[in-house]
Amino acid sequence: MIGGVVSLWLSGQYLSVPASIGFIELFGLAVGNGIVLVSYINQLRNEGTQMDEAIVKGCVLRLRPVVMTMMTTLLGLLPLVLAQGIGAEVQRPLATVVIGGLFTSTALTLVVLPALYRWFAEKEAGKEYAPEWV
Repeated sequence: MIGGVVSLWLSGQYLSVPASIGFIELFGLAVGNGIVLVSYINQLRNEGTQMDEAIVKGCVLRLRPVVMTMMTTLLGLLPLVLAQGIGAEVQRPLATVVIGGLFTSTALTLVVLPALYRWFAEKEAGKEYAPEWV
């Protein structure tokens, strides 16, 4: 959501109905990418891989699908952002929100989500994570 708000602000556009629909679409894309990553990490853990190795391996092996989702959506919406004709006032806010939000959601999916996964997985197991250097 941060990327969508910042992209609207940088482009000088206002929150409108099309921009709100863009946020809904962005949430769907972000959740889909998160599910792809977390389900693969869970699959690796069910196969007996240690948590740290499963997280790193899952992020490395699911980097391509997450980035491909971002790039195909970005390339598909690029003409909407650059449109100048009739209907551009509806298309542009939607595409601006989605494109701006894709950059931050992809980065957060690949950086923050694995850290949260580890934290919640260890809390579920009944132990808090303590770094080895403590």
